[in-house]
Amino acid sequence: MTEKSRNDLKKYVEQWKKTGPILEEIRRKEIREINTTQVILNLSDAFDICLKSNHLRDSSGLVEMQSLLRRLRS
Repeated sequence: MTEKSRNDLKKYVEQWKKTGPILEEIRRKEIREINTTQVILNLSDAFDICLKSNHLRDSSGLVEMQSLLRRLRS
């Protein structure tokens, strides 16, 4: 590793040491202030569309996945 790239990496790490806690505080503040009820209402239409456009499965798909993996192994 060259001296320049080592210095660049060191600057990058130092910047994230300062920026990381600031971003974490912003994230925590947004989580504390979120209106969960409103978020659920906002997403309900998208959820309904997904339910209508995708057929419900009779199983979780685990049996099918095991069968596929068994075939790949042999």
